Order: sequence, then structure tokens, then C-alpha cells
Amino acid sequence: MSHLGLVTVVVDEYDRAIRHYVQDLGFSLVSDIEEENKRWVVVAPPGTERDRQATHVLLAEATSDEQRSRIGNQTGDRVSFFLHTDDFDMDHMALSQRGVAFQEEPRDEPYGRVAVFCDIFGNRWDLIETVGHGD
Repeated sequence: MSHLGLVTVVVDEYDRAIRHYVQDLGFSLVSDIEEENKRWVVVAPPGTERDRQATHVLLAEATSDEQRSRIGNQTGDRVSFFLHTDDFDMDHMALSQRGVAFQEEPRDEPYGRVAVFCDIFGNRWDLIETVGHGD
């Protein structure tokens, strides 16, 4: 096993999720394939769409009450995802300008500069520049 390829984010509607991840978060749409009774929708952080070692996000539309109950809270209100950056200040400003809801002011921790934001579904993300990057 060489790497983690995909993580799933349960969403309420494919097109709304694609718009948010692509327009607001700046991700790239890697695939959007219609299947018999679902779609295979994959997005990736900018610059990683062709990187076979990068982890991409599978957007999965909820199809049951149990799945719908998990939208926005897949990890019990913990930070679910960690979006790494080499330029925290630039990416924080760009996301803020596109309406991304940060839950706190940026802070410095021993491991790097970080701020928590939520996607439109309520999933918590860390935007993080680890120590040693972008100094």
C-alpha cells in the first residue's frame, strides 16, 4: 500500500457540492461520471489533480436517512479534513474573500499556522501551513 487515494464527504446534492468545492474552495473537478444510480464525483486541491499520490475527495450524495444525518458532522464535530498550504496568509485571504466561513482567527501552534473553517455542509477543516513551509 502506497498512499490514501480518496476520502468521502457526504453531501446533500452533487451540483451544489461541486460549485462549493470548485468555486469557493478553489478545488479542481477531477471527474464527474454518471453511473446507473449515482455519480462518481471527485475533486482535488489545486495542483494535485494529476498527482497519483495525492488524496482526493469523493463527493457522495446522501441517499438514505442515515447518510443524510451525517452530512456536515461525519466525525462528531471534530476537524475532519486538513488542507495543507505553503502560503497560509495568501490562501486564508483568498478563501475568506470567496466567502468561506472561518471559525476562528489564525493561530500559531508548535506544528504550524492554522485556522478552522467549515464547508457549506458544516464539515470542519483545518487550513494549515506546517512548520518549515512558506517562511
